[in-house]
Amino acid sequence: MDAMHADLLVIGFGKGGKTLAAALGRQGKRVVMVEQSELMYGGTCINIGCVPTKALIHRASGRPDDADPREWFADSVAWTANLTSFLRGNNFRMLDSLDSVTVVTGTAAFLDEKRVEVTAGDGRLEITADTIVINTGAVNAIPDIPGLRESTRLLTGTDLIVSPDLPKRVAVIGGGYQGIEFAAMLARYDVRTTVLEKGSRILSREDDDVAAEATTILQDEGVTFLTGAHITSVSDGTVHFVVDGVAQTLEVDAVLSAAGRVPNTAGLRLSEAGVRTTSHGAVEVDEHLRSSRPHIFAIGDVNGGPQFTYISLDDYRIVLDQITGSGRRSTSDRVAVPYTLFMTPPLARVGLTEAEARAIGRPVKVAAKSVAATAAMPRARIVDEVRGLMKFVIDASTDEILGAALLSVDSQELINTVALAMHTGTTATTLRDAIYTHPSTTEGFNEVLATIVR
Repeated sequence: MDAMHADLLVIGFGKGGKTLAAALGRQGKRVVMVEQSELMYGGTCINIGCVPTKALIHRASGRPDDADPREWFADSVAWTANLTSFLRGNNFRMLDSLDSVTVVTGTAAFLDEKRVEVTAGDGRLEITADTIVINTGAVNAIPDIPGLRESTRLLTGTDLIVSPDLPKRVAVIGGGYQGIEFAAMLARYDVRTTVLEKGSRILSREDDDVAAEATTILQDEGVTFLTGAHITSVSDGTVHFVVDGVAQTLEVDAVLSAAGRVPNTAGLRLSEAGVRTTSHGAVEVDEHLRSSRPHIFAIGDVNGGPQFTYISLDDYRIVLDQITGSGRRSTSDRVAVPYTLFMTPPLARVGLTEAEARAIGRPVKVAAKSVAATAAMPRARIVDEVRGLMKFVIDASTDEILGAALLSVDSQELINTVALAMHTGTTATTLRDAIYTHPSTTEGFNEVLATIVR
């Protein structure tokens, strides 16, 4: 077995890990980056996550009325593959161009707390490192439904975005963020899409009024929802389920498992290193992202935190501060982390929902208005997208913005302004009375925040 030593070993080419590897490599530290597949240089986001899914959503919105949806989808998959290949190459070169950084392609597993074995075919490499960062991300969860794993009709999101063959009828398992985003995309390619959700409604983490508005928009796009659906089995193209005690079936060409993603720790042999994991398989970390072995960190989706690329980037900042800085930065510094569900229009949210704020006893006032009724937001009419609503949850005593849900055109950008306002303590009144460009979507804040509905 060949052997090498590094100051820093990073397992997994995701956002936080590659940024950390590059930062320390530029400082002259000896860095080794291990990635299991050359098709994953750059990590989940650019290869099988954010970039390709959003590219396909964008391409769906641009389909001409006279374009065959299946041909358009195949062209979109090819276009997206070219995009991800370009980004993947850039990411590889970012590290490969640094003299002190070595990229190793192979499967990593711990031998002990200091040694990691990397295998590729018949080749074996033993790497020792002073600091090790686990950055292996997450993998698609497959629910424990009889027949599902064995079904030839089973698809994951990863499968869907790389195949040019578009199914005509798809059952989507899960009415959470992942399931709804894929359902919205499929419907825009004229796929007969049915979402099966075991709960009483989709988007269970959102307020009732926000979820209801999203449901209406998606139904208008052609998505069918079966809520309260308990799936009993999957056999070939038939999904068997029960609603209100009544057994039913659904015939489809594909079953898309969209029940979330789970930390990718299988095969790492973490027990050999004495690294503890949670009941969900995530690497257990403290507020500085150190595992049960202080020199081993875990960043990104693998540590069980919010599964967002920008959280992985902030993980990098925390670990870099631990290695080369003051060591004060931690996960407790995070305030008002926003996120976006890329349906059309997008649903972006930050902070507390109304239900959450009331549940913890905050004195709440709500400012909300539909986009169609908001006169001071002409951009929505200019781009012909007046569906949705804006909702702010405000502390009635302090005027503090507790949270916001923006279901509107451009909401993926607007939510960052709200998050920054929350982070800096900017009040709802200040956000309401700010001067915004025209015509823009942001100027809708002037009108919406002036409307206290309850």
